Amino acid sequence: MESSLTPPPPVKIDPLLPVPSAEQCMAWWDDYSMLENIKAHSMLVAKVAVQTSTLASESGVDIDIPTVQASALLHDIAKSYCIHHGGNHSQLGAAWVMQLTGNPVISMGVLHHVFWPFEPEADKYFLPLVISYADKRVMHDSFTTLEKRFNDLKVRYGKTEKIKQRIHKTYEQALILEERLGKLIGVDLNACSLDCGRLV
Repeated sequence: MESSLTPPPPVKIDPLLPVPSAEQCMAWWDDYSMLENIKAHSMLVAKVAVQTSTLASESGVDIDIPTVQASALLHDIAKSYCIHHGGNHSQLGAAWVMQLTGNPVISMGVLHHVFWPFEPEADKYFLPLVISYADKRVMHDSFTTLEKRFNDLKVRYGKTEKIKQRIHKTYEQALILEERLGKLIGVDLNACSLDCGRLV
């Protein structure tokens, strides 16, 4: 599942690029007919991503928390559409978010929230990796561990051996993300309650 393409350059936040507020992101949820359970999931993913990013910022990582928040709130914007019509919700969502925000960093978090196809270097790619990690720590609308989250995915979606292998590969990456993000921040993320952060 790892891409043979050249990895992107390190993600840098451009302060000149627009960053939508939480209120604007949630207004877009309605514009794109997001289902209520996906709204609840997205809200908690944003809380986890913001809390993790706050810990990162406090430890000296250069990160713009409103940009992380917007990417997390919008990461599943195409999920409801794809449930009804098919398609890849991360790719379609990234295209929509790029059109809506004009901010490629926010869109990048949406595009790669399911799986990061390159070497997961936390210092270079903190924003897309923290969105992907936060998504894996939320099961439906509840904060959970990676193990419980992926056991649930296996039960619900593991219909074929190929799908089971893909889920396992994603689980292995999530464990790496947890370890590398935690090492960068200086926190054991597995033992940390990350669902108490407020939206900024």
